[in-house]
Amino acid sequence: VITARALPDVRDGLKPVHRRILYAMNESGIYPNRPHKKSAWTVGEVIGKYHPHGDFAVYEAMVRLAQWFSMRTPLIDGHGNFGNIDGDGAAAMRYTESRLAKPAMELLRDLQKDTVDWQPNYDESLAEPVALPARFPNLLVNGSQGIAVGMASNICSFNLEELCNATIALMKDPQADLREIIPAPDFVGGGTILYDAAEMQNVLENGRGSVRVRAKWSYDKENNCIDVTQIPPTTTVEAIMDKITELVKLGKIREISDMRDETDLNGLKLTIDLKRGQDPDKLMARLYKATPLEDSFACNFNVLIAGQPKVLGVRSILNEWIAFRAECVRRRTYYDLQGKQKRLHLLKGLKAILLDIDK
Repeated sequence: VITARALPDVRDGLKPVHRRILYAMNESGIYPNRPHKKSAWTVGEVIGKYHPHGDFAVYEAMVRLAQWFSMRTPLIDGHGNFGNIDGDGAAAMRYTESRLAKPAMELLRDLQKDTVDWQPNYDESLAEPVALPARFPNLLVNGSQGIAVGMASNICSFNLEELCNATIALMKDPQADLREIIPAPDFVGGGTILYDAAEMQNVLENGRGSVRVRAKWSYDKENNCIDVTQIPPTTTVEAIMDKITELVKLGKIREISDMRDETDLNGLKLTIDLKRGQDPDKLMARLYKATPLEDSFACNFNVLIAGQPKVLGVRSILNEWIAFRAECVRRRTYYDLQGKQKRLHLLKGLKAILLDIDK
């Protein structure tokens, strides 16, 4: 469970099921510039060739890769109902279609140039990559959650541009100050981070610590209501509404007259109607204390290095990824060089023949 299911690999940031889905789609040619293909067909490819488990489990993993509210940078381009931010599930795999998204191609590029190690699949009829030659630090870009046996992993997502800048800084100076470049995580659903320098330093260096996140809201004076448009990544609109309803029933909060979920295609929106003459700021301060509108994300950067689980900070994860990428580039260059040398050998032979063609 630890090494082959629940924890992500430090190199490409993927668990085996996600890696196999992307690899199977790549092998089948379901690229971003090609038409979408039925999800059931892709799931069949994955479980038939690489991942001998239930089709529903594979489809659930595939759906997550396509959800903009689950992934900072979605790796699959879904067509059809892939669920929503309210927690509604996706349509059955026979109804949806999917193809690789452009960022996924950067994880798969140069795969055929012997950049990574390969292993046999479950029945040894095919080979599959041990890790993908990821061209960006996907582990930190998309984050990861997993519960193994006796240990768990909880990695938050960061901003891609900030990570690229941090990687460049670390390549120039391994002791570079990351706090200047990566001030805080970049959560998928948004929200406001309550910055704590000491906690953030702990996350960057040791991979542990907690980040407090608050919902974002605005006051609509005309309708006398509060619109909550972003919530912490650890909660759902449903959980927030349940908690507020409970507080109103207990009589702890009397300022609210009504509440409804107005989430639509434009994004999340939770509307709270106020009674006349109430102060929205005071109410929100109380709601932050008593409901999941303010929540903390507990970081636990537990990742696999050479098949061993280890808790690493952002700096160490980036250093491991830099070492992996350098090896990929070295192997790719060697592969290209071998090809050129073979070609040169042939051309030298042709030259010798052409000079003495009459003989």
